[in-house]
Amino acid sequence: MDTTTAPAPPSAAPARGARLSAADWAQAALDVIAEQGVSAVAVEPLARRLGVTKGSFYWHFPSRDALLQAALERWEEVEQEQVFGSLEDVPDPRERLRQLFQLVGHETKPHAIYSELLRALEHPAVGPVIQRVSQRRQDYLTASFRQAGLGRTEAINRARLTYAAYVGFLQLRPQQPKMTHEEFEEYLEHVINTLIPN
Repeated sequence: MDTTTAPAPPSAAPARGARLSAADWAQAALDVIAEQGVSAVAVEPLARRLGVTKGSFYWHFPSRDALLQAALERWEEVEQEQVFGSLEDVPDPRERLRQLFQLVGHETKPHAIYSELLRALEHPAVGPVIQRVSQRRQDYLTASFRQAGLGRTEAINRARLTYAAYVGFLQLRPQQPKMTHEEFEEYLEHVINTLIPN
């Protein structure tokens, strides 16, 4: 959610002449999605970006669609590990929710990728991934709210509201005046105090 932090530096490209892996290509595709959107993922520009020939691409992938699928799978896997895996050791559910809101609130590149994927929901490869990620995030929030003492229905509704606030913020961000760091921190604290039960 943070609109004030500097953009994350692009992932380090492998040294010229180094043998690229399928993961290198998938990460480069994600970098392009964050910067320019799903439609900008194309073999020739990616090869130029990575300093290799198209032959390197075809060593790993039969098509641009296969690369896009690999990039989406990589994003889904890393997103799951980095966001939720890092909070598994926090025993108190309210503190876990607070840390989740802080962690997600201060991401930069993941927001850019997610925003661009939301704009490409009609793409046959993108829609199912966003559906899985959205459901997993809402399930996690529901379970955390239940552990924080809310009843089942209230926890489900609070999870929906939380997720809607997150997605809505991402979609409104390009149209809103840029927040200062202080304004954003006040907003995030307001979200935390509003949505996490006492």
